[in-house]
Amino acid sequence: MRAPIGDFDHATPAPDCLDDLVGPVSGAVRAWSGSVPADRILYVDTDPEWADTAVFVQHYGQDLLDTSANCVVVAGRRGGETTLAACVVLSTTRVDVNGAVRRRLGARKASFASTDTATGETGMEYGGITPVGLPASWPVLVDSAVVDLPYVLVGSGRRRGKLLVPGKALAELPNAVVLEGLGVV
Repeated sequence: MRAPIGDFDHATPAPDCLDDLVGPVSGAVRAWSGSVPADRILYVDTDPEWADTAVFVQHYGQDLLDTSANCVVVAGRRGGETTLAACVVLSTTRVDVNGAVRRRLGARKASFASTDTATGETGMEYGGITPVGLPASWPVLVDSAVVDLPYVLVGSGRRRGKLLVPGKALAELPNAVVLEGLGVV
């Protein structure tokens, strides 16, 4: 099938290519529930050398700049407690870590999680972390602009490949919270 966004020759429904996904992501696709059927989540094979957004859009379509989202892992701290969470924002914005994230997590201090923490806790590759398949206890903070998109491009759990996910489906992930202004320019 042709991908609904970008210049991809072929898109495969995620349930039909579980072997191309890392364990946590394939597990989430297998257990998928919600108003958006799992077969509307699409996988596109991409070159891992072109995984970073700026290079990626040059190769797979400039329109992806407005329909791509980044998923970053953050750590909120209060006293001796640390809460890990994921934030999903459009790739043209940055996460408001010290404002929206810190307030939502009730943290005194918030920062991006280290690479080792992000990859170790998610079971995903750095540069490919996706909101699909994150630890069930984590809050998943999703910018409202992401949810409004018919399809959004996110990581697949690896640097090779991406997922095309209806924005509405991201709002239905376990522990998802849709926030206005999570992504700032």
